[in-house]
Amino acid sequence: MIHLPSGFNYTRGRETLARAQVFKRSWPFFLDLAVAALCLAAFYGVLQIVKFWTGKAEPEFVVSLKPSSLPLYAFYSVVRIGLAYLLSLVFAIGYGYIAAYNKRAESLMIAALDILQSIPVLSFLPGVMLAMVALFPTRQLGVEMGAIVLIFTGQVWNMAFSFYSSLKSLPRELGEASNIYGFSTWQRFWQLELPFGTIGLVWNSMISVAGGWFFLMACEMFVLGDRDFRLPGLGSYLQTAASADNIPAMIYGILTVIAIIVATDQLVWRPVIAWSDKFKIEQTAGADRINSPILHFIQHSNALGAIKRHTFVPLSESIYKRVAERNREYRARQAAGQVKDTPVWLRVGVLILLGAVVLYAATSALLKLREIHQGQYLLVLEGAGATFLRVNVSLLLAALWTIPAGVAIGFNPKLARIVQPIVQVAASFPAPILFPIIILGLLRMGGGLGIGSIVLMLLGTQWYILFNVIAGAMAIPSDLREVATLFQFTRWQRWQTVILPGIFPYLITGLVTASGGAWNASIIAEYFHLKGQTLQTLGLGAQISAASDKGLFQILLLATIVMALMVVTVNRLVWRPLYRLAETKYKLS
Repeated sequence: MIHLPSGFNYTRGRETLARAQVFKRSWPFFLDLAVAALCLAAFYGVLQIVKFWTGKAEPEFVVSLKPSSLPLYAFYSVVRIGLAYLLSLVFAIGYGYIAAYNKRAESLMIAALDILQSIPVLSFLPGVMLAMVALFPTRQLGVEMGAIVLIFTGQVWNMAFSFYSSLKSLPRELGEASNIYGFSTWQRFWQLELPFGTIGLVWNSMISVAGGWFFLMACEMFVLGDRDFRLPGLGSYLQTAASADNIPAMIYGILTVIAIIVATDQLVWRPVIAWSDKFKIEQTAGADRINSPILHFIQHSNALGAIKRHTFVPLSESIYKRVAERNREYRARQAAGQVKDTPVWLRVGVLILLGAVVLYAATSALLKLREIHQGQYLLVLEGAGATFLRVNVSLLLAALWTIPAGVAIGFNPKLARIVQPIVQVAASFPAPILFPIIILGLLRMGGGLGIGSIVLMLLGTQWYILFNVIAGAMAIPSDLREVATLFQFTRWQRWQTVILPGIFPYLITGLVTASGGAWNASIIAEYFHLKGQTLQTLGLGAQISAASDKGLFQILLLATIVMALMVVTVNRLVWRPLYRLAETKYKLS
């Protein structure tokens, strides 16, 4: 028998229950209205972008510091970073997949990745921007595409490393199971390899977007020789406000950046993290799961559900069926000897053609180095040594706090819900905005830019390690942690047998990309414009920035080559052996 409290109003209770039922029935309708509104807003935004990009080019756009200009500038910057991220995601997945499974190309592709991630954004700038402007000389699209590709060069490399590392550490039994069930290459990719690499890709995506904000100021407003390139956006707004010493405008711009980052965290990253949690490999369900109201909204929308049922599900089934049929036909032809390999002469001809193009480009570039005298060579080498020391000190300082902090956040979903938005804001915040404050403070305390640049590098590199450690900690199966608790491991035993082996592949990826990020950050940390003055210290980053400002392409080329050689050497001697260790000893299987 159910005993109701005294004074219970039966009529009011029935009315409350009826209202709750009506709301439950009508809630999907409101979700569908929200989806329709978002689709209309996205369509209008696309129209605005197309209209602006197809208009005439504005070589020297005048940046307005009025607060009313911020919504439009924020929209343009978000679109640039978003398109650069989508380009980075597609490139990272394709590049990482080919490098992981093509034994012939793997060494060359990883070496190229080492070189490319060590090249600063400003080194890509002359070639990328001039090429894009030449493709679209009379349209705004050329400058916009140049800025997007430059932001892409600051986002993509850690994502490619992450997906490559995930594929190399794929558990052997999962691969064997996919072979037993006769998965096609397409099915294996969509149902095994991409899900396994999702957690690492998600957290590296967050730090990649943060890197896009870091270099936004350099990509939206810069000088190339005697040409001044400016784009309407938050980066150019903040850089103009800092140059004009307009404190109110800087505050408005900073608040706008923070608002966008918080909105992105709640509307994009939180739902994606909650969704990616289902790809965690474990035998028992974890007690705590990350949840997201936005993900719940997406999963319970009737409109999105109908689109999925009537569009994506039939399309995916049709694709899987066609791929399976083609695989059976190919195997049958292969067994019958009807499949012919590519002619040797064609492969050799393509290689010769590519080799000739590369040789011509390399020879033309090296001929530029004849314009450099001996004193400049010595100065570049001295700068390389100074920057090398700063990079390693900043890596050590970053690792000391990010490893324990990342493990704590990854192991505790409740803590992650509180700390992750804060970390995301801090990581995405354009650190160059803080540089004037930090530099002025250091100068007043008697320190110089030589020491201050280490602090500035730390601001731009520590997040690569932190986010990868968080992803590694979240990927550790809950049953392994429960076994450690059951056997009453001490804290040191947990770290030695569960935590460090579990996060090791992710930690190496974070350290490699953080190292490349530190070299990249040196171009801003060692050379800075402040109140009409140029502050710089001895270093490769300062020489690259100065050469870009003055249009000295031969110095820019030499400094870039030296930086790439140093990064590749360290990767070959240190990081590559650690990668092999992660693929063998610390592989989850």
